[in-house]
Amino acid sequence: MLDQSPRFWEIFFEVYEALPRQGPGNRASAARALSLCDGLPAAPGILDMGCGAGGQTLHLADLTDGRIVAVDSHAPFIDRLKAIAAARGLGGRIRPLCADMAQTGLKQGSFDLIWSEGALYNLGLDAALPLCRDHLRPGGHLVFTDAVWRSSDVPDAVRQGFEQDYPAMGWTHDVCAAVARHGLDLRGHFTLPDEAWWQDFYTPMQARVRELREKYAHDVEAGGILDAIHRETELHAAHGDCYAYEFFVTRRPG
Repeated sequence: MLDQSPRFWEIFFEVYEALPRQGPGNRASAARALSLCDGLPAAPGILDMGCGAGGQTLHLADLTDGRIVAVDSHAPFIDRLKAIAAARGLGGRIRPLCADMAQTGLKQGSFDLIWSEGALYNLGLDAALPLCRDHLRPGGHLVFTDAVWRSSDVPDAVRQGFEQDYPAMGWTHDVCAAVARHGLDLRGHFTLPDEAWWQDFYTPMQARVRELREKYAHDVEAGGILDAIHRETELHAAHGDCYAYEFFVTRRPG
């Protein structure tokens, strides 16, 4: 989707800005990943990289007593998270920050936990992992999800979609190798269950697409864009066994 027209992105964000989260994941998986983080302080300093509208940020606020800096470059996501955090009385614990993940301006070595669900691929792991490592205190944890292949027999439509969005996508062992290459210790990893794709991501996406089909009933271009967005959910339903999102829990030695 990287080389789409301005109209595509207009419709794309009209869909995605309304969703509880902008990629697969759920509270249970976040809790499982946190359980693999040994020795976190009682109130850790947390950086959520590529937070989107903050679905996982809110889980982190619920599952920890930490203070969270939540970073995303898309201002409407940050504005929405600010409003939700304020409404839930979390304004003192969640600091939404509109910034490029690669240039946050945040002090290095100042976080106990860096969290990123489905976002590090935007930088590429070989750039993102050392960046995150350098923002951790010694002994701090980097926890992230990344898309990985699970089969070498992948339908062309699925492979083409990932090659357009994430041409460097590899296998779980490739990510583990990158973790080691950049001086992080792997503490564990596990595959997101299929309900983590549907609960707060694809099911709300399908509902939002239906809403916008009514709005754009007489707009052929918008209808085609909505078809393309909805096609992702259809491909996952048919071929989701070919790929996965994997949670990786790593630690900076120290």
